[in-house]
Amino acid sequence: MADKVFKKLTVVGCSSESYQKAVEVGLSKARESLHGLAWFEVKEMRGGIGPDGKIEWQASIEVAFKLD
Repeated sequence: MADKVFKKLTVVGCSSESYQKAVEVGLSKARESLHGLAWFEVKEMRGGIGPDGKIEWQASIEVAFKLD
């Protein structure tokens, strides 16, 4: 097995639907600009409340990708 090195960075996904959707949104956006994604960790979940009372689900996730 070859040696590997990974880098992790934090992204925050937001959704008006759910925490799961917030994670999916964050990962989807990360895939647009990063290659070699290997795993993710949900670090924090929180929510915001808009002036109209609607909830925004927020998920802070660390995504890891393999360095070339």
